[in-house]
Amino acid sequence: MLSTPFLATIAGVETSAFVFAAVIILIALFFDYVNGFHDAANSIATIVSTRVLSPGVAVMWAAFFNFIAFIVLGEAVAKTIGSGMIDLNPIGDDTHLKLLVVMTGVLGAVIWNLITWFYGIPSSSSHALVGGYAGAAVAAAGFSTIVASGWIKTILFIFLSPLVGVLLGATIMISVMWIFRNWSAGRVDGFFRKGQLVSAALFSLGHGGNDAQKTMGIIAGVLVYSGIDTTATHDIPFWVVISCQAAIGLGTLGGGWRIVKTMGSKITKLKPVGGFSAETAAALSIIGVTFAGIPVSTTHTITGAIAGVGATRRLSAVRWGVAGTIVWAWILTIPASAVISAVCFWIARVFL
Repeated sequence: MLSTPFLATIAGVETSAFVFAAVIILIALFFDYVNGFHDAANSIATIVSTRVLSPGVAVMWAAFFNFIAFIVLGEAVAKTIGSGMIDLNPIGDDTHLKLLVVMTGVLGAVIWNLITWFYGIPSSSSHALVGGYAGAAVAAAGFSTIVASGWIKTILFIFLSPLVGVLLGATIMISVMWIFRNWSAGRVDGFFRKGQLVSAALFSLGHGGNDAQKTMGIIAGVLVYSGIDTTATHDIPFWVVISCQAAIGLGTLGGGWRIVKTMGSKITKLKPVGGFSAETAAALSIIGVTFAGIPVSTTHTITGAIAGVGATRRLSAVRWGVAGTIVWAWILTIPASAVISAVCFWIARVFL
């Protein structure tokens, strides 16, 4: 429900800026939906490939925990995205130009996500978004729009998140194998089929918490630049929170089945105990950095965890060629989405 102060504030906003902002918010929510759709594989690939849950039940399980994540994980990442990575002050007081930057930044991320989804490549929606936003901002006002301090954490975790995933995945898998070494294979399988319900829920919680917050940050920036809510990047409005969590949850319900196949079986073959170890490792990593306000790639983390689990059997159990293709997609995501967004900005500026 909208408050009286909010309604009074928007009453003083220029009509064209308000309409422009509303359009961008809809595009941002569409990105959030595509994010959930694209990254559904992150949440369900292991639990589907181990046949613990059917695909339909798995996406409902993941979508529910995607949606409720804000209750547990707060809004620290949203605040980082909203004001800690891009500074549009060099553009000046041109409200429409600032909003155009945000709009084309999100469009570039959507386009890159759809390209990688079509080819079944599990790239990072998070990096597509920050790359797209940066590309549009640089196209508008040069590199002075980049907040270096905010990018250090993001760039660092491009390399750290899969590495942490590998190490944690291998460590948890080895620990589980030792703890349950005296159990029969059938008993272990039955136990971890139940355990995967918990680990998949934890991972979906982390995914929904970290990824939905990125769109919250973008929408908060739109509210500030348009003059609708000048404090939104510091105090994320509840309607923004609930809208973003709902959008990513609905996207997850759609399921990105092309990527599920890559994540669930092409990197390495998984049993329930391996699925549990990979999901738990990735969940611990993502939830930790979410509390720290770091926009990390859930795709990088779960892929690293799956590879780490597979490597505990033998190094050849991991299809490193497939992993290499995925790594190239990771490297290309930020510059590719930045270029796409910059082109979108230049085209949009001609017509808008």
